[in-house]
Amino acid sequence: MTLPAPFLDALASAAVREGLADAVFTRLPSPIGRLLIVQGRAGLLRIGFEEEPEDAALAGVAARVGARIVASDAELAATRDALSAYLEGDPGADLTGLPVDLTMVSSPFRRTVLETLHREVGPGQTVFYGALAERAGHPRAARAVGTAMARNPVPLVVPCHRVLPGSGGIGAYGGGPARKRALLELEGLAPLSARRP
Repeated sequence: MTLPAPFLDALASAAVREGLADAVFTRLPSPIGRLLIVQGRAGLLRIGFEEEPEDAALAGVAARVGARIVASDAELAATRDALSAYLEGDPGADLTGLPVDLTMVSSPFRRTVLETLHREVGPGQTVFYGALAERAGHPRAARAVGTAMARNPVPLVVPCHRVLPGSGGIGAYGGGPARKRALLELEGLAPLSARRP
């Protein structure tokens, strides 16, 4: 027996209101594929691309913040709307206002790099791995910055797609190079061969 979606959303809202939910998740169809969005009490914890096993992503969140994770489109309506507007190319869309919780990042270095990226590299801007390492206070850690980008739990909002290799090209991306190129083009950064960050 499957329970009706409105009932499940009401149940999830009650759990959040009563402080009984550790996190809430939803799925968002988008031009770059379906996204899994997980938000905790302090902000976004995880955004997963459709190629990632959803069970593993939710298990990872549960291991860090607690197992009481409920599904709700209604509870994440504002987050869904902001992400959807951004991915649909709405020029007024702004993801910088979405709260981010980097609890999923255990390494202090990676957390510092992701915080620096989130704070300093806005829409329509790019940065080289080495320059981001320098901004984060670790000028010789360009490769380690690459690892931090690869393990970014909240892509799009902490915009690792805006980090490029100094040698040219677009570099690697957890969501795949085609998705990275699409995101950069969405922000008006194409053709990449004609631009230098």
